[in-house]
Parts: sequence; C-alpha cells; structure tokens
Amino acid sequence: MQGVVKSYDPGTGQGTLVVDTDLAEYDLARDALQGSIFRMLRQGQRVVFELDDTGLATHLRIGSEIDMATPQYTAQARPAAVGYKPVADEAAPPSLEG
Repeated sequence: MQGVVKSYDPGTGQGTLVVDTDLAEYDLARDALQGSIFRMLRQGQRVVFELDDTGLATHLRIGSEIDMATPQYTAQARPAAVGYKPVADEAAPPSLEG
C-alpha cells in the first residue's frame, strides 16, 4: 500500500498513515519502523507499507511520486535530478547555459 504520514509521535512511536487511493487510515504497528531506514516520520511524508494480521501498518519504506505511479505524475513532470538521463521518447530538459 502507499500513502502519507498523517501523524507520528516519536516519543511513543504511535502514528497514523492515510492511503492515497481511498483515504483509509491505519495506525502504525509497534514494530513498524524496525528494519527500515526510518528512525522517525514527519507529517506528509510519502511511504509504502504493508498491513499485519491485525490491520496495523508495518514494514514502512520510502515512497516517491514516480515509485508509486501516482496518477498525473509522468516522466515529463518529474523534476530534474543529478545524473538523470531521459529515455528515448522523452525530451531532454532545457540547458541552463545561456
């Protein structure tokens, strides 16, 4: 599943995620950040996650627009990144040299 962090309390480890597609909310499992690169979360942060047997969000991973195939986010709309090379059918970004 994919979504964003609605809330997170680093002191208790409690938080809520909202799914992009249907706006359903899921609370974080106690071990949601174990084994991930996250040590804390910020409101609005994009994440990919799974649900455990009790319906709690777990196994959080970093999410991004392009990774999650967010509707209306195409390769042409993707911001330029260091080392980014356009594919054959994609126009190269304009040069910054004048």
